[in-house]
Amino acid sequence: MGNEMSAVDTAPFAIANRVRERVAAGAIALGIGVRAVRSGEIALLAKATGHDFLYIDTQHAVFDGQQITQIAQAALGAGVAPFVRVRSAADPDISRYLDAGILGIVAPDVVSADQARQLVAAAKYGPMGRRSVAGMSVHYDFRAVPADVQMRAENDAVMVFCMIESREGLDSIEEIAAVPGVDGLYLGLGDLLADMGIPGEFTSPEVGDALRTLVDVTRRHGLVAGSGGAPSPQLQLRAIAAGVRFLMTSSDLGLIRSGADRARRELLAGLPDGILADVTAGAEGSR
Repeated sequence: MGNEMSAVDTAPFAIANRVRERVAAGAIALGIGVRAVRSGEIALLAKATGHDFLYIDTQHAVFDGQQITQIAQAALGAGVAPFVRVRSAADPDISRYLDAGILGIVAPDVVSADQARQLVAAAKYGPMGRRSVAGMSVHYDFRAVPADVQMRAENDAVMVFCMIESREGLDSIEEIAAVPGVDGLYLGLGDLLADMGIPGEFTSPEVGDALRTLVDVTRRHGLVAGSGGAPSPQLQLRAIAAGVRFLMTSSDLGLIRSGADRARRELLAGLPDGILADVTAGAEGSR
């Protein structure tokens, strides 16, 4: 401990968050959802394809801490911002994810200002929150830095998003947006439409109304507008046109499935009829 304290780095330090940089410049931040991949290669693929962030989904997929650490640290090295959708605003693992290098926390189904405050308390250091200070952070290559330097830099870098996924959440959106420390609101269209009793109706007028409400509130409060769940580029473009600036292009599962399906169809399209009949018959028989 004495050696650590004698080598304290007192230089000013800032942590790069690609999402924060993009939206501050008025640009769109695009990400890839992560549900199937459990290793850091997904971060390099995100960088190679021009994506700005990863959205590791611990609400709908099972990850252990080491897997998230590996993905987060690979993403940091690649200049891609690692985000995690946690299980709830009360997820006890929030601080551990941040200690691993995660730069964004997205909480599902936030319906009240109290939940938003609970989320901020877990994700931000004091005086804004109550996150525990671990010291020797991955963001400083585990160098020893003064606690106030670490706390200020990580509070500036880490982003907190509240998901609006229900009519109750929409009714409380103003109060949620007003909570200090909330950086963005994220409209979860799939669950929102289910809550409205019109699951899957992504072209319904209710979607347009919800997007307008989201963008209006976030603009007035100086927050980032995000949206997810739209199953096609056309619907994603509609969200962008409305003012959304944080969204995923697809998920790893979606990309693998669509890529595999396209590769098979393109190959079969070039086969002679006789061979094609044999291949398709074999495929049908194996199902």
